[in-house]
Amino acid sequence: MSDTITDGIRVRVKAAFWPERSSVEAEQWAFTYTITISNEGTRVATLRTREWFITDATGHVEEVKGPGVIGKQPRLEPGQSFEYTSWAMLRTPFGTMRGSYQMEREDKTMFDAVIGQFSLAQPNALN
Repeated sequence: MSDTITDGIRVRVKAAFWPERSSVEAEQWAFTYTITISNEGTRVATLRTREWFITDATGHVEEVKGPGVIGKQPRLEPGQSFEYTSWAMLRTPFGTMRGSYQMEREDKTMFDAVIGQFSLAQPNALN
């Protein structure tokens, strides 16, 4: 789990192993993550882009960039939240993710809302 606040924008992440999409034989481990983005500040913010760094147990890093999240660019008024679920695939049974959302204010200023690092791990993979 991860929970960070940047300039009034809280980003909470909960991750889980996805056994139905994983295959040990094919060296593919799938994980879902649910993110809640909440505007706890006093100014409107719109999510414009995302950037992820996905690191597997060998240290291999995959960078993912793109517009919005799940095809959306949510606009958050103070007090509003937006939640979505997505997924990632690793070549190892555990790893980490971290990143940021580029947010835009109504006056066109931009800032990066930090997505704190969180773990992806197949149950009992770290024992």
